[in-house]
Amino acid sequence: QYMVGGQWVAHPGGEIDYSVQITDHSDPLTQGVGDFKIHSEQYYMHVDPNVKVLATTTFKGDHNSWIDGAVMPVVWKKYYGKGRVFYISVGHTPKDFDIPESMEILRRGIRWASGSKYEPYEKWMSPVYPKK
Repeated sequence: QYMVGGQWVAHPGGEIDYSVQITDHSDPLTQGVGDFKIHSEQYYMHVDPNVKVLATTTFKGDHNSWIDGAVMPVVWKKYYGKGRVFYISVGHTPKDFDIPESMEILRRGIRWASGSKYEPYEKWMSPVYPKK
């Protein structure tokens, strides 16, 4: 869980309809990709504050009132040692990737994670914890 940058906690309601909001429109993984709707498991997670969040989802609390309004990362990237880690919570079933936006993010994320060690190492702060 430290390497990945998060740990699954629950998926309240099982497979439900929810939206994914792109939060970083300038990152190469999400640039030009729009928000999208999906019917899948919406993951509630513990997330490392040092990941670069690229997309989020907001819980409605229909199944658990204590998560109403909680904003949860869906897509992020980070470094682990000299390696790169890409994470997307979408993908519980293959049909999740019939959605062009989720497939494009997956394709770009895999490409980024397998990128050259000679590319520059990016530094960022999570938007959840802004730089002071």
